Amino acid sequence: MKKMKRRAFFGSMSLVLALGMVLAGCNGGDSASSDDSGPFTITAFISTPNQAPSQDNRIYKKIQDELGVKLDMEFLVGDLQQKLGVMIAGGEYPDLITADPKLVTAGAVIPLEDLIDKYGPNLKKHYAKYWNRMKDSSDGHIYWLPNYGAYSGEFHANSYSGPAFWVQKDVLKDAGYPTPKTLDEYMTLIRNYAKKHPTIDGQPTIGFTTLASDWRVFPLLNAPEHLTGHPNDGGVVVDNNVASVFADKDIAKRYYKELNGLYNEGLMDKEAFVQNYDQYLSKLASGRVLGMFDQHWNFSQAEDTLISQKKNGKTYVGFPLVYDTSIKDHYLDRPVINLNNGFGISVNAKDPERIIKFLDALMDEKYQKLLSWGEEGKDYEVDSKGKFYRTPEQRQEQEDPSWKLANRADAFYGAAPKMQGTYSDGNATDAGSQPEEFYASLKPEDRALLDAYGHKTWTDFFSPAPENPVYYPAWQIDLIDGSEASVANKQMNDASLKFLPQAIMAGTSQFDSVWDQYVNAYKAINVKAYEDRINEQIQWRLKNWATNN
Repeated sequence: MKKMKRRAFFGSMSLVLALGMVLAGCNGGDSASSDDSGPFTITAFISTPNQAPSQDNRIYKKIQDELGVKLDMEFLVGDLQQKLGVMIAGGEYPDLITADPKLVTAGAVIPLEDLIDKYGPNLKKHYAKYWNRMKDSSDGHIYWLPNYGAYSGEFHANSYSGPAFWVQKDVLKDAGYPTPKTLDEYMTLIRNYAKKHPTIDGQPTIGFTTLASDWRVFPLLNAPEHLTGHPNDGGVVVDNNVASVFADKDIAKRYYKELNGLYNEGLMDKEAFVQNYDQYLSKLASGRVLGMFDQHWNFSQAEDTLISQKKNGKTYVGFPLVYDTSIKDHYLDRPVINLNNGFGISVNAKDPERIIKFLDALMDEKYQKLLSWGEEGKDYEVDSKGKFYRTPEQRQEQEDPSWKLANRADAFYGAAPKMQGTYSDGNATDAGSQPEEFYASLKPEDRALLDAYGHKTWTDFFSPAPENPVYYPAWQIDLIDGSEASVANKQMNDASLKFLPQAIMAGTSQFDSVWDQYVNAYKAINVKAYEDRINEQIQWRLKNWATNN
């Protein structure tokens, strides 16, 4: 793999964080030793539009003082694929880069398995159960360090970060805490509340919105699979281990026709199809959007803003809606390793060995606790039984976005390898998963809401997660950049992003005509190439993953 010329490329969003290179003292004293004196700079591109941490961020400084690396981080501004295209065209990459399959195809990242075997004992232990799954099916190499889904110890599902139809807590309270099970019941809730409250905080109420910007097209595209009782397999539904595209089928048409009705009633967000991600979050943070289909992790920043403004009633509860009650919901799933996500090391990295040693040192429980819980005595306390908890004051700090920018390392931690489940001392790896802390941290109105439903956690609204199929999830399958399957996938997305907004915004009598144009557009696409790639890889996974977790 040819090493390409490297030069500085970080713009105004770059952030120099003094972290420092990992020195002796971690994991037996030699896991990241260095022959050079002074700090070791690691450049990183993180493909999410994070707000840059404060220059004097306390957690980054503590890592600097104890380990010692300097991180130069750039966060996404604008379109991800355009950004990656510029990098690939110029052959200029940071040391660490968050995952995208096209980077493998472009030869932008290096295999990691040998580096981990030699210099990453903590990483090797962390990923041991998932090692075969992490290997690229085309060449058997490991290119990415998944950032989520590698669990150890116990798993506590208290919060919910996955897909659902979300509705404001104020809407539920106003209606007497009903449990909408079908799409029709959910839309009735929204219609009734919007009629009673045409404005919120002086702005017009938005009954329902969605998002289809950059790679975040799943809020618009994925709902039909869930409404029919399927789990999150991305652009396909899988029955009896056979995948098929659903976007142009009647199961999808039913959903978009419902949105068309909302639009013609004035309840569908008229800016939904032109807003970018930041605008979407800002709109949700305004408190005037009653509902949407989305994954919780995708909009939780907006809820952070609402909570900081003490507008908890404008935050959301997720419901696992189906088309009719004969269908069993399948939204909640068991943890899966987040393949094709997390950090990779680029071909331009000046010292991959030292980078792996650094990431390996951060997998020590001491630093995992620092990155997740914070500092003992400042961010959390430990009771007489060794259980971690937070005081009311500490919980309030964690709700303040400005405080977090100065006192948490979320920007880096979100993309980095991380422990999930429980530590060796029995504490959960994050406060939200610590059962006692989770309930104690709830707002009084949230406890009242859960009590009204007879629930203790947000996952109680969902049917228990069955065992994941061996292949699951299909959305993680690499289509191979430039392949017929990849081209078809782009064409399908392009067709959806062209015709679905038109269908939703059409007059009631015009919906079917636009839908027919959409279906005809799909007929001109080599959908079979896409389905064949997915099905080929499902069979490959069934064969190669059946004995490896």
